Amino acid sequence: MKQKILITGASSGIGEALAYAYAKQGAVLGLIARRKDRLDSVADKCKSLGGTVYNYPMDVTDQTIIKFTIQNFIDDINNIDMVIANAGVGGMDDLKNGDATETNRILTTNILGISNTVIPCIPKMIEQQRGHVVVVSSVAGFRGLVAHGAYSASKAAIRIMADSWRYSLSHYNIQVTNICPGFIETPLVKKNRFKMPFLMDADTAAMKILSAVEKRKKCYIFPWQWKILLPLIKVIPDWLIKWGSTKANI
Repeated sequence: MKQKILITGASSGIGEALAYAYAKQGAVLGLIARRKDRLDSVADKCKSLGGTVYNYPMDVTDQTIIKFTIQNFIDDINNIDMVIANAGVGGMDDLKNGDATETNRILTTNILGISNTVIPCIPKMIEQQRGHVVVVSSVAGFRGLVAHGAYSASKAAIRIMADSWRYSLSHYNIQVTNICPGFIETPLVKKNRFKMPFLMDADTAAMKILSAVEKRKKCYIFPWQWKILLPLIKVIPDWLIKWGSTKANI
């Protein structure tokens, strides 16, 4: 039976790679992203790979439009097997200028964008007594990165929120998977000015995510090196982080 999957942030990076991977399996896809031209291009390729595509160019921060769109998608396809809440943005905190606009943009997109996407899918999944919620967090959500507090905080928030949803939804046979990638070669990380350890391409990342979802993992951290490093990063003393960030552009 063809899987019916909703993917946000589908116009580039991990979302785009996941769309292609599931299209190859013949999935019915609901693709959401802001950039219509890019989304149309992704949709065309998905169709050529064997997928059935419903395209929705929009912003996940618009709660009303997203809820209405997701309901229409579910009505059109009768049910939903999986929602992959992947849309997100990055950026510096920009603390020096005294303007919270950039911080609020990151927090709004990365946190509210997830809840706006996932929650409208839940009633149908409860009715079906099955479903899978996939939330794309980050290894950055395990400790605040210098000059990227908003990004780190948003990824921590959605990871914890998804953990809570897992407990609540387990009674309805609904799975919840936290995906916590390291640096993935996407337009988001190309803005970084530092060397990114264990950088992985988006296609490889997508295949690893597919495998983790199929195995119904609760939390999937990758590449594997981060599983070793994260416990160490958590206990690095504050003085060392402060010393290493004295010249950071905040």
